[in-house]
Amino acid sequence: MQDKDFMRQAIRLADESVARGGGPFGAVIVRDSEIIAGSSNSVTLDNDPTAHAEVNAIRLACRKLGTYDLKGCTIYTSCEPCPMCLGAIYWAHIDRIFYANDRKDAAAIGFDDDFIYKELDLPMPKRTLPILPLLRDEAIHTFNLWDAKSDKIEY
Repeated sequence: MQDKDFMRQAIRLADESVARGGGPFGAVIVRDSEIIAGSSNSVTLDNDPTAHAEVNAIRLACRKLGTYDLKGCTIYTSCEPCPMCLGAIYWAHIDRIFYANDRKDAAAIGFDDDFIYKELDLPMPKRTLPILPLLRDEAIHTFNLWDAKSDKIEY
């Protein structure tokens, strides 16, 4: 399959999601010209604000491949990834992202991810959501345990 065919699969998943009552987003993850996983947005269906198409597809692909590292994979998503999904894509080490609709298209139908992008550019004290440090002197102990651990699996 070619890139356009994979994107059409992501769009098909988005269409099917709308028909089932889910959000209008779909994603497929491909490695070596084979679809490893595909999913759609199930935020309202699962009552899970993290159940975006990209995150759902990443979870499925990782389970299928038995790894947390999706190097060598490409994700095709029916819309430009939101900041959460973009972060998940980076953490999964996916090689490339193809997207169809962009964040302005999403904002036009009520999905204003641009708000979060703008928030991330602000210093913490100026953000809408208060983000306050607390008990670092107690929590640093856990990081020291991790740092000293000789058999850890770094990711």
